[in-house]
Amino acid sequence: MRPLVVVPTRLGSTRLPGKALTDINGQPMIAHVWRRAIEADVGPVVVACGDQEIVDVIRDLGGDAVLTDAALPTGSDRAFAATSLVDAEGKYDVIVVLQGDLPTIDPATVRATLTPLAREAHCEIATLATEIENPLELHAPQVVKIALAIHPGETIGRALYFSRAAIPAGAGKHYHHVGMYTYRREALARYVHLPRGILEQRESLEQLRAIEAGMRIDATVIQTEPLGVDTLADLERARTLLAR
Repeated sequence: MRPLVVVPTRLGSTRLPGKALTDINGQPMIAHVWRRAIEADVGPVVVACGDQEIVDVIRDLGGDAVLTDAALPTGSDRAFAATSLVDAEGKYDVIVVLQGDLPTIDPATVRATLTPLAREAHCEIATLATEIENPLELHAPQVVKIALAIHPGETIGRALYFSRAAIPAGAGKHYHHVGMYTYRREALARYVHLPRGILEQRESLEQLRAIEAGMRIDATVIQTEPLGVDTLADLERARTLLAR
């Protein structure tokens, strides 16, 4: 595989406006995410920016950044746009999409998204999951669950459905979806050109667009969910973790 890591980001966050450039211990958040991507050491890193201010920050750090349309609806759309700009000749065949609000992510977690694609030729999209241990999470609609077909003792399984409801029924482990995606390049191109799915609109979950279109998604089960910064409380937690 020839991976390219793309970090999509923009300033127009609804819950935490301007969070990409929010200070975390003397550096903007996007600088921390860029460094985690470099540390993962899986391929070149480019930051796909919705705003020129972010481009300037990354280039001042010596990184690669491109300006994309601020109106693009998802990180995957932004990643596809950036890939088309920086690699028009198609040198890279796997696109790792690392969201720009994960400043504390373990570089090993980034690498873990590549494993399903390396192991299973029919897998088109790889993602992550953690085991749900708190019963309250299982029934919380903000926690997205995966119906994950996974054999005992394995760490990779096929994601058959995603839902805000508690799935699947019956005894056994349940899994929380961690929303990071790694695509085969042709799968990313197909995904961003798909119309919104019926189930996607019903559950308000973008990954169901791929499932409904028959695309295969496999998930690696990791031990710890990376901290996504969506609120001021998350931001303070990130500052504490990175200060250590």
